[in-house]
Amino acid sequence: MAMPDSDTPDTYILDDQVGYLMRQASQKHAAIYQSHAIQGLTATQFAALARLHEQGKCSQNQLGRMASMDVATIKGVVDRLRKKGYAIVEADPNDKRRSLISLTDQGRQLVEGMFPLAHNITAETLAPLTASEQRKFLMLLRKLT
Repeated sequence: MAMPDSDTPDTYILDDQVGYLMRQASQKHAAIYQSHAIQGLTATQFAALARLHEQGKCSQNQLGRMASMDVATIKGVVDRLRKKGYAIVEADPNDKRRSLISLTDQGRQLVEGMFPLAHNITAETLAPLTASEQRKFLMLLRKLT
């Protein structure tokens, strides 16, 4: 199928390709995130903290699913959050093979303190769009995920 800006189905214009444009937007957002250096946390670490704040205690696998991370990634993220004193890992009393993750008081205070800055990062990322375009863009992104 030809893209809207392509003349024919045989024409391939990289600047019109969804993956290329999404990667550019993601790189721009990552640069904005990094420029604010939220407590030295990576975006994946912040996402895990935010999900733990929303969900409360949950299994490592569930946290990975909720934060859109594979098993290896979430394990590394949880290990780093635990070492920083932001998360606690304990055995599930009902299933010793399963680990439960929760926020420490320090982790809860940190993530709650970060929310205003995270809102600013989102606003900066979306700043080129009007308010109406921002709502539509987020709605369309949710549809793709």
